[in-house]
Amino acid sequence: MNGVIALNKPKGKTSHDMVYFVRRLLQIRRVGHTGTLDPDATGVLPICVGNATKASSYIMDSPKRYTAQMLLGSRTDTQDASGTVLATAPVQVTEQELRAACGHFTGKVEQTPPMYSAVKVGGKKLYELAREGKTVERKRRAVTVYSIGILDCDLECGAVTLDILCSKGTYIRTLCDDIGLYLGCYAHMGELVRTQSGGFTLAECYTPEALTELFESGKGTRAFIKTEDIFSGYEKIFLDAADTRRVKNGVPLRNRNLPEETYYRLYDENGGFLCVSKQTQGILRMQTSFWTD
Repeated sequence: MNGVIALNKPKGKTSHDMVYFVRRLLQIRRVGHTGTLDPDATGVLPICVGNATKASSYIMDSPKRYTAQMLLGSRTDTQDASGTVLATAPVQVTEQELRAACGHFTGKVEQTPPMYSAVKVGGKKLYELAREGKTVERKRRAVTVYSIGILDCDLECGAVTLDILCSKGTYIRTLCDDIGLYLGCYAHMGELVRTQSGGFTLAECYTPEALTELFESGKGTRAFIKTEDIFSGYEKIFLDAADTRRVKNGVPLRNRNLPEETYYRLYDENGGFLCVSKQTQGILRMQTSFWTD
């Protein structure tokens, strides 16, 4: 069993809970997720199985898309609705000011990881320190917010629904908190749904219940997305038997007229997916292998 299963993570479950669920359902150990999704959040969580676990970093590094509810008027210690309110302020902003604030936080931005996060400081996770009542200094980190769209806006209630496309490592609740501070009325995140990750969309995701039913009916293979499809944006190269042997022996391929700094999917003479390779300085070098002998 090799490939990716796109799960719709339910609220209240951790990403590791979903890995354990798939391991138990498939009776296989080689399972991993592709980027933590907060327990209170729902949505797209690609689960890699078998040799697809080697491709988890490719999915993890890809842009993510979210639908987020931003609640204006109050700030919390967790930056979301589960926390304790730290401060409140009247919401006296216009939609034009809101759009300008969203534009201000589009592009390269710096964020301070929230105390209630899994980032480690001194070998301990921040949320563990926060639960002990401790606050420590955190280094700001650069992320990219490609776009922020406003899907719905009710300023009388202080509820705004945002469509956010961003790089990995972006904290949406920190983004909401920062926008609230910029507007001067505070804000925190309400509901959060990840709608896209690594090319996988919410529409193709299975709930844990639907996935269980599929496997119990003997149709579980339908849930798998082929490992090679993770790299659908890479051009295919089919090799002859001699070059296939070279690649399997770890020998780079030379004398190929290919664009530099470009990734490719390599296949053997029978159409079997071998690896992902990169053309650099006239040499096609294997980056990650996926063949099974």
